[in-house]
Amino acid sequence: MSTAAPILSDLSYSQVMFWSAAIGVAGGLVATAYYYLIEGSMHLVWTQVPELIQVYFPGEFFIHNYVWIAASVGGLLVGLSLYYMGLPGEVAFVVDKVHDPGRIDMKQTPAMIVASLFSIVAGGSAGPEAPLVQVNGSIGGWVGTKLNLSLASVRILTFCGMSAALGAFFGAPLGGALFALEIPHRRGLEYYEAIIPAVLSAVLSFTVFRFSTGLSIGGMYHFAPIPPLTLMNLLEGAILGAVGAAVALLFVLVFRTVGYLTAPLHHQTILLATLGGLSIGLIALVFPQTLFFGEEQIETVIEHGASYGIALLLAIGLAKMLTISCTLHAGFRGGFIFPLFYIGSVVGLAISLGFPQIHPTIAMVCMMAAVNVAITKTPISSTVILSVIADTSMVPVIVIASLTSFLLTTQVSLIKTQRSRTVTAGEYQPPAKVPSIEAGVLTQA
Repeated sequence: MSTAAPILSDLSYSQVMFWSAAIGVAGGLVATAYYYLIEGSMHLVWTQVPELIQVYFPGEFFIHNYVWIAASVGGLLVGLSLYYMGLPGEVAFVVDKVHDPGRIDMKQTPAMIVASLFSIVAGGSAGPEAPLVQVNGSIGGWVGTKLNLSLASVRILTFCGMSAALGAFFGAPLGGALFALEIPHRRGLEYYEAIIPAVLSAVLSFTVFRFSTGLSIGGMYHFAPIPPLTLMNLLEGAILGAVGAAVALLFVLVFRTVGYLTAPLHHQTILLATLGGLSIGLIALVFPQTLFFGEEQIETVIEHGASYGIALLLAIGLAKMLTISCTLHAGFRGGFIFPLFYIGSVVGLAISLGFPQIHPTIAMVCMMAAVNVAITKTPISSTVILSVIADTSMVPVIVIASLTSFLLTTQVSLIKTQRSRTVTAGEYQPPAKVPSIEAGVLTQA
């Protein structure tokens, strides 16, 4: 006797807004818990433990070697968590699941939380945005599944969860929501019907997160004020966008080279992750600026980077590319948005030192946007996010840099699963897109 398939339903607009609000609040609470977990763990590993070592093992040996030892132990813990808890997907996995089946399986949530926590605390160049996107996105999809909704409605709630994660993490709710909607595609935002629910989720998540943590609202960085913009600044934005695209292509080359060298170890999960941690630690011995995912380190570049000199800034940027590549190919879990921002900031400052007529704030922010956009294909959201966290009024220059980089790298994609929207029965089908040439993939199977 056959069992009838369940009848799938769609939500009314008011119901969509209700559930997007609920997902936003839940996302803010999840982001708050994850934030305190990371902060506490980082303080333990990088402050309390070194202080105890100084007390019980006085001398220089442990202090001078602590960075690579801690990073290696962290890599080992990453490998053990992946081996015993399974391999949670990365950015490419999330993008693929958004398209089909429109939700992210919650079964991978525990493994992602544990692996990403070890990855971040070990000093890897991978941030908390990707784990939060997967966790909160899976909450949205779970709600849609429990409500027995159609694929289109489940996908909207999944986007709400992803937007809630990014709205809290970036401190820019509108930019976070737009980023969640842009990242699945290579040619711009296509799931337009999710914009309002996604923004609502992002705003509420942002509010809950900022209230719970006490973090300030507004700019994250303190860039030097810029003079009134001129047409020359717009031209500078276009030039910086082209340079940022070239820097991103260099990163692609470094990333693929590291992937080729580590390919024989891809089935040795524990060994590969441990060696990845060791590599991160050894690079940090020479370039300590490359440790961690770069959110706080960008402020250091703003305040003291000019004293480094052009050669050192460029060397740090190249070392950061290598660190990101080692981090991701070793199986560490986390996002690469702020690491890319960091590369853009150091190269941008080097450019402004070499060409003093380019204001350092314009050079740094435009390069941050251009490098990130070339990899993620998110020109609109990256512009919004950077205009907020950089606390500047240079939106026209940022958007020119973003679009220049975007147009110059249309046939390069590191996120293999980015594609045009999946069409289900009754959905509007947008015009077909011209397929692009893939230059690599940022995913861990």
